[in-house]
Amino acid sequence: MIRRRQLLASLSLAAPTLAAPSLRAPAAQAATRVALLHLNDFHSRHEGTQASGAGCRVGAPCGGGAARLVASFHAARAAAVAESRAVLALDAGDQFLGSLFYTRHRGLAEAAVQRQWGVQAMAPGNHDFNGGPETLAGFLRALGAPLLAANMDVAGEPTLAGLVAPHAVFRLGGARIGVVGLTLENIPQISSPGPHLRFTAAEEAAARSIAAIRAEGPATIVVLSHRGVEADRALAAAVPGIDVIVGGHSHTLVSPPLLMDGADRAVRIVQAGALGRWRGRLDLDLATDGRVAAHGGGAQEITDAMPEDPATAALVADFARPLNEMRAQFVAHSAGGLENTSCRLGECAVGNLLADALLRAAPQADLALTNAGGIRTGLPAGTITLGDVLTTLPFSNTLATVRLRGRDLRAALENGVSNPGSGRFPQVAGVVFTWNPLAPVGQRIGEARITTGRRPGPVDPEADYLLATNNFIRRGGDGYAMLRDRALEAYDEGPPLEDAFAAHLAALGQVAARLDGRIVLR
Repeated sequence: MIRRRQLLASLSLAAPTLAAPSLRAPAAQAATRVALLHLNDFHSRHEGTQASGAGCRVGAPCGGGAARLVASFHAARAAAVAESRAVLALDAGDQFLGSLFYTRHRGLAEAAVQRQWGVQAMAPGNHDFNGGPETLAGFLRALGAPLLAANMDVAGEPTLAGLVAPHAVFRLGGARIGVVGLTLENIPQISSPGPHLRFTAAEEAAARSIAAIRAEGPATIVVLSHRGVEADRALAAAVPGIDVIVGGHSHTLVSPPLLMDGADRAVRIVQAGALGRWRGRLDLDLATDGRVAAHGGGAQEITDAMPEDPATAALVADFARPLNEMRAQFVAHSAGGLENTSCRLGECAVGNLLADALLRAAPQADLALTNAGGIRTGLPAGTITLGDVLTTLPFSNTLATVRLRGRDLRAALENGVSNPGSGRFPQVAGVVFTWNPLAPVGQRIGEARITTGRRPGPVDPEADYLLATNNFIRRGGDGYAMLRDRALEAYDEGPPLEDAFAAHLAALGQVAARLDGRIVLR
């Protein structure tokens, strides 16, 4: 238990505090005043969320929501203008996936709301590729703002022609603001970008764009990054010329701005949490050479006490209308909520339920394994509806089975625990295992024992086992290449994962949170 607490503490990303108003003296007196308004990782949460990430319920606190978020953007824009600040509105990615709005409308609801709050540029998040290039292209045409990704090569993907650029320059008052977009380099392993997009090293791509922007004159460089706060810190230290990083991906609330020594100047890093529960604002006073002379501002929490923008509320209601009948269908009842916040670090109750559902749907399998990143929300207390199930599993994945040697099964478990806190962490049924995050690579898995009837006992490296999983990781997603490359046989066209989960919950009738020692930290 002590080691688990230590692991949780080491992986926790607390909101940094601002150590000092400036690390270095400004290069010149401020000439232009700017406000950067920003959002990241909205994940289609148009109707808001509980703190657990589950959908809102009457009588329970519920933050975020598109209509309140847009009202907050409008108020922040008006306040900035009243202070004689020019405004630039940016989105650091992952608009897609997390509710039925995306499942039904494939990004068009998100684009409509972004237009309401006035987005001017966006970086792509990993989940923005989940529907493939065609879905992303349709979204971008509806959005009408540039997608910036300096480390993404779209030359081989005609559906995105003319819709993506490495960077853009905005003129605000007397200032040039160069915005450089960056995304994750491992998108092909964790999402579905198709075979033609290429993703390259972020540092080299950022340096090229910064040089191109500054070749045309003084500029303030803002990196719009969907790579996580730790990657942003590393980028600031490695690449000269960056003034600001507006981040996403790690769902971290970085407010007030994190101020750190960069490669050649002070760098300000911000991130606005996730799920539309915060709206970011960073005020900059800029010198004539583009350097930041002073900064201020911070994120605003979007609470259920805040006003809604009426036009956005009406827009969301229109998009919601075809969803209502689907989501109202009763599935099961839960005595208490089942959160998903711990599923990327260890055994979690909702992960157990989902893995059990895979075994129920594939009774011939010896065990089940699914990735925690596929569990997008928890399940609420009280009535669980089909809408809740579809929100928890929004990817439209299918049940897959794969036959593996025991040594490759252990390799799959090793991959799952290789990066605690990431979406690859395994949730399992029919197997119990121990793991040590401090052990050498390849030795993190200790005991692994099958608990089902066909072949119970320790995992035999030479025996074959039938694994029930989902088609995303069966095809190598989240680093599970062994499920693709070492399969003795495989089948990916089982029933939709959400159908299997709903059937299992319905069969239980009454759902309870249950941990039974399937995954033990040693």
